[in-house]
Amino acid sequence: MRAVVAVFVIAAIAWPAATAAATPRAQCAPTPNSGGGPDRGPVALRAKIGTGHVLTGVVLSPSCTPISGARVAFWQSNAKGVYAAAGRGAVMTDRSGRFRFEGPMPVAYDGRPGHIHIKVQARDYETLYTEYEPHGARAGNVRLVLVPAAL
Repeated sequence: MRAVVAVFVIAAIAWPAATAAATPRAQCAPTPNSGGGPDRGPVALRAKIGTGHVLTGVVLSPSCTPISGARVAFWQSNAKGVYAAAGRGAVMTDRSGRFRFEGPMPVAYDGRPGHIHIKVQARDYETLYTEYEPHGARAGNVRLVLVPAAL
């Protein structure tokens, strides 16, 4: 009787591991790269450049694993549609690939909706340039998926 119970216990333990090994890993589609924007050079590490909008997010690999230590830089225009040093800041992702950035509500200019430019740099990954549009919301969340660097 003990042998039968032992076989069922071993089977119950082994089944989830065998199923997980046979299941393909999750895939995350890379974030489209917009190729730039008004990248004005180095951006100081500062998670807050004003108040009015909070942007949180996560930086992931194509296999959906978090990328810690990624540098996420932000820049946005001022109320007159001009880009200045005061409208720039950068943060580093934590162990979970997460970040938080706070700034003024982006304003529309030249027929474009309010937006924040984002540049993500991480070791062994291509630099990502993208934009985020809050559409008037006081808070937003983004998922940024990087592409591995070519060997």
